[in-house]
Formats: sequence, structure tokens, C-alpha cells
Amino acid sequence: MPVVKNLSDKSVETYKQSLKTYLRFLEVISSLSNEKVTFYVFSKDYVKDYVSWLKEVGYSPKSINLKLTAVPSFLKYCSEEDFELRGLYTEVCSIKKLKEEKKPIQYLQPTATSTILSAYDSKTNKHRRNRMILILLYDTGARVQELSDLNHSSLHLDAKNPYITLIGKGRKSRNVPLMTKTVKHLKVYLKEFHPTGCEGPLFYSLLDGKPHSLSTDSISLILKTASNTARKTCKDVPERVHCHLIRKTKAMDLYKNGVPLPFIMQLLGHESMSTTSGFYAFATLEMMSEAMNKATPNFRNSDKIWKREDVSKAIYSLD
Repeated sequence: MPVVKNLSDKSVETYKQSLKTYLRFLEVISSLSNEKVTFYVFSKDYVKDYVSWLKEVGYSPKSINLKLTAVPSFLKYCSEEDFELRGLYTEVCSIKKLKEEKKPIQYLQPTATSTILSAYDSKTNKHRRNRMILILLYDTGARVQELSDLNHSSLHLDAKNPYITLIGKGRKSRNVPLMTKTVKHLKVYLKEFHPTGCEGPLFYSLLDGKPHSLSTDSISLILKTASNTARKTCKDVPERVHCHLIRKTKAMDLYKNGVPLPFIMQLLGHESMSTTSGFYAFATLEMMSEAMNKATPNFRNSDKIWKREDVSKAIYSLD
């Protein structure tokens, strides 16, 4: 998986955990220990029972579908090694995924975003660093791991169109343009935290006098602290604010401002357009409400408007 398919460590770990869940199912339902597992227990009937078992123990349809993908993936690999297993793989692939409840995508209102990004003041160097982290997290729409992995060389501020290079899933890189304001913030930040211009982690803490990259947990804590501070003065800040919510907010802000989906797809580092459109290509309740209000004429001074001849003709002509 990491060498041939170039999958990230997290993708490999998710795959392993999903297969472990299937093995636990076999042990609970059929009293089969790992040593007794054969390809017989990867039949279509067994996998369907596995889906039912996952429902019983309380997994959501989304989690079940995610765990279910590991089984055909495993069988596909096996069938490429032994062609006689091809039939087993084909049968399992015919199992339909569960229908997932579509929920509105959560994202921050502009007031909440602005308040969170300005939650840290400039009194201490740690606060100035944290403020820069949040600004870059929003401006780039980066995953928290991508932000943690940034180095000084990831920045290209002197280019005609300044940009930053992010290393995403599967160690695939992508270039994301930076806003003019963000570039100004970064230049000030570099003068203070990278005065020599030497290579090193862009965001760091000093341990034993040496810079060490901030972990994803540290960045998440920085955002949580900023959100708690912002919530005191802004009622639009939700109770739970996480790094992926900032990513969704950036994408939705671009979408609402008319940025084409292929550009958003490239910004987010999605390989498939369906991944991007599945999350962002929809009309939110807010957007629909605004559109409907704009399209609705003011009837306050139009008593019994349906009695007007031009209106009645239009109504009767409706197909």
C-alpha cells in the first residue's frame, strides 16, 4: 500500500483497522480465531452478515461503508495474486453500500471566521506565531497534517504569483496561491522566526534549544483556544471548532464567491471531482433563502394581486 499505491500512513492505518474489525466480527459471531480464518469466510453471505453486525453494535451508515471498502480492496489484491479468487472478489463487490443521510455541510460564518483569526494578539512571540498559523490554515485550506509538515522552503513569496507548496495524501504535492495580505503577514513572521533563512520547520517550538515541528495536536489546541476566546464576543462561533471545519469554510467561501469547482478541487488536493462536488456543489439553505428572497417581489402594496389581468393570464398559462 505505501510503496505501490503510494498511500499515506493514515490510509494504511484505516485499512488495517477495518480488517481488524472484520476479524473481530468473525471471532464474535463464528468463534474463529485469526489462525482459522480462510477465504471461505470472505464470501458474500459472510460480508452481508458483517454489515448487519456493524449495524447492531451501533456503527453509522457512513462508518459501515468506510469499513466495508477494506474487504473488497483486500480481495482485489488477493485475486491479482491468485486468479481463482476473482469470483469471490466479484461477488463481494456486488454488495450495495448503505444509504447515508445527507447532512448540510457545516462551515463558519464570516463573522466567526474573522473573530477566530484575530483571537490572538501580537503581544508575545507565541501569540504572533499562533495567529500566523490560523491565517495560513484558512488561506490555504490545508489539512492540519499538511500545515504541520511545512518547511521554510515550502514558501515561494518572491514568485510573480506567490504560492505555497503543500504535501498532501500519498506524499503528493500541490501549489496553492497566497493572498496579498497573507504574504505580508508571512514576511513579517519570517523576519522574526526565520531571520537567517535557513531550512527548518515553518511553525515550531523550541526544545533543547532546537526547533521542532508543531504536532497536529498542538495546532488543533491553538485553534481550540482561539475559538474559546472568540466565542466570548461572537455568538456565531460554534461549540466545536476543528481544523477540518476551517478547511470546509475556506472551500465554501470560495464556492459562494463564484470560484469554479475545478479550482476548489485543486486547492483542496482532491483527486476526484466527485469528492469536491459531493461536499461543496450544493445550494445551502442560506444560499437558497437568499436567492428566493431576491426573486420574490414586494407584495405589501399589492392587495389581491391575483385579480390583476396580467397576473391571472400568467397563472393560467403555467404548464
